[in-house]
Amino acid sequence: MIDLHTHTNCSDGTDTPIQLVNKALAEGISVLAITDHDTTSGWQNAQDALRSNLSLVLGAEISCLTNDGISVHMLGLLFDGKNLAMQNMLENTRDGRIPRAHKMIELLNASGIKISMEDVESVKPTGATLGRPHIADALVKNGVVSSRDEAFSDLLHNNSPYYVAHMAPTPEEAISMIRAAGGVAVIAHPFASHRGQVLSAQDFLPLKNAGLNGIEVNHRDHNNEERNLLASIARELDLVITGASDYHGTGKLNSLGENHTNQAEWERLESEANQRRVIQL
Repeated sequence: MIDLHTHTNCSDGTDTPIQLVNKALAEGISVLAITDHDTTSGWQNAQDALRSNLSLVLGAEISCLTNDGISVHMLGLLFDGKNLAMQNMLENTRDGRIPRAHKMIELLNASGIKISMEDVESVKPTGATLGRPHIADALVKNGVVSSRDEAFSDLLHNNSPYYVAHMAPTPEEAISMIRAAGGVAVIAHPFASHRGQVLSAQDFLPLKNAGLNGIEVNHRDHNNEERNLLASIARELDLVITGASDYHGTGKLNSLGENHTNQAEWERLESEANQRRVIQL
C-alpha cells in the first residue's frame, strides 16, 4: 500500500514523525510520503524511526496561489532537501503565514469571537508550520467550536469572511522549483470544492507545460464524478495518477492509507525524479 500525502506535528498533523512511521508500519504501508506544509523539518526524525518493510518518501506540501487568487497545494516529492532555492521558497511561504494568522484573528475578534495569537501559539507544537488548523485548535480550546472540522466548516473555510490569503508562489513557480531541485510535482486534491474556489479542467495544461508530473485523483475530498474527470485529464495529459490519505492524525477524519497509489503509477513517478531518493534500510 502506497500513501503519498501525510502530515506530522511539524505542520498541522498530531503525530510526531516517529509516531507516523510506526503507524504506517503497523498498517502495512509499503511506501510512505511525509509531506508537511512548507517544511522539511520532520525528515530526519522520520528517517531515524525507519524500519525494514517501509520505504520513506521525503517531501513537502507547498501552499500556492494562482494569479486569480485560487489556493492550490502542490506536493513536492523526492527533491534535494539541501537545495538552497527550494528551502528559501519554503521559508518565505512559512513566514507569510504569520501576518495572515494575525489578520484572521483580527477579523474573528471584530465579530466578537475571542481568540488571540497567544491562544494559537499555545496549541501549536514548537517549531510547527503555522496554519489554519492551529487557529481551529485554539477556537476549540476557547470553547467557540467543538472540533477542527466544525471550525473549518463554520469559520475558516476559503469562502469565509475570516479567510485571508498569504504570500505564496504560483503553482507554476512551485513546480519549477521542485523540478529544479530534482523532485517531482503532484497537485494535491485539485477539485476539493468544499475548500473554496478550485481549478477548472483547462488549467491543467499550463501546469503540465510547467513540469507537473501527476494529479492526486483519489482523495477523500473528491467525489466519484470529480475523480473520474481528474483521471481523464491525467490520461489526456499523460500525467501520473496518485491517491493518498492526506492523513493528519486526530486533526482530521482521514485514515492512514484510506486512498493509495497504484504500484505502476508510483514506479513511473519515482523514475521522473533526477535521482533515486527513496529512503530504505
